[in-house]
Amino acid sequence: RPARPAMGSLGRCLARGLLRGQLGLGPPGARCSGSAPPELQEKTLVLVKPDAVQRRLVGNVIQRFERRGFKLVAMKLLQADRGLLDKHYQQLQQKPFYPALLAYMTSGPLVAMVWEGYNVVRSTRAMVGDTDSATAAAGTIRGDFSMHVSRNVVHASDSVETAQREIGFWFQRDELVAWESGDRDYTYGP
Repeated sequence: RPARPAMGSLGRCLARGLLRGQLGLGPPGARCSGSAPPELQEKTLVLVKPDAVQRRLVGNVIQRFERRGFKLVAMKLLQADRGLLDKHYQQLQQKPFYPALLAYMTSGPLVAMVWEGYNVVRSTRAMVGDTDSATAAAGTIRGDFSMHVSRNVVHASDSVETAQREIGFWFQRDELVAWESGDRDYTYGP
């Protein structure tokens, strides 16, 4: 039996549609549902903190995630309020530095983002670097842009479970955009 040619995500989407008796991709903007395997749909929350927004580093942070091959599925610029931050930082509320953390996180706008991709939580933690900029490795976001632990540029979820919870604090379900990335086969293979 001859080997079949490799099929990209668009080809797989069309083939599934044909098997269901559907011709083509459907109406414009329709998503080929289920085409990305679950391991490519892992999501994480990244916050670009007020210091990084003030220093105009948002584009640098986004660029690193895009270059890594992750897919942006939600993003917004907002002024966080105490209620939202109390939920997000619930485990830190009894720490002596919590009032300073609240003052910092409400000092200006921040950018909340949800990134999607294979092993995105663990990869993001490695890309972000150590919380303390003094020990963050060069080449990491904090190692390259942060000068002090109290101004460490970004927040990143530390586990898949935490990411799911945190994403729910910052975004409504309908704010997450499901879209097909045309470069997925080039990033992850066929």
